Amino acid sequence: MPIKLENVGIAVRDLEETIAFFTDLGLTVLGRDTVSGEWADTAVGLDGNHAKIAVLQTPDGNGQLELFEYLHPDAIETSPTLPNEIGMHRVAFSVDDIDQALEIAAKHGCHPLRGVANYQDVYKLTYLRGPSGILVMLAQNL
Repeated sequence: MPIKLENVGIAVRDLEETIAFFTDLGLTVLGRDTVSGEWADTAVGLDGNHAKIAVLQTPDGNGQLELFEYLHPDAIETSPTLPNEIGMHRVAFSVDDIDQALEIAAKHGCHPLRGVANYQDVYKLTYLRGPSGILVMLAQNL
């Protein structure tokens, strides 16, 4: 059976803030919607599921993020994920210029967790916290 990755879904605190962050990094908004109803309850497994969503696409057309801001039930705040925790880990992006990407991220108050690393002179890479505490990896091929 063929299988294809459709997108990565991320629940966020503020949809507009998160869209601004990712569009500034170069993603484009493919669409927005508000979802609710029995089908949404069944698909997600939450009674009264009601959320604002946006789908963003990477410039190469291969990657998509689906962002959700829950209206009901209330979003549950959790501690931001650490790199060594089991579960959803991070979203990673290749960038042409990591310094330029970090300047854009800084405009949103997002900075590297520790710094920019050089991996065997193949990549410069870093992890940072995006909106809603999302772990984002940026990597520049050297």
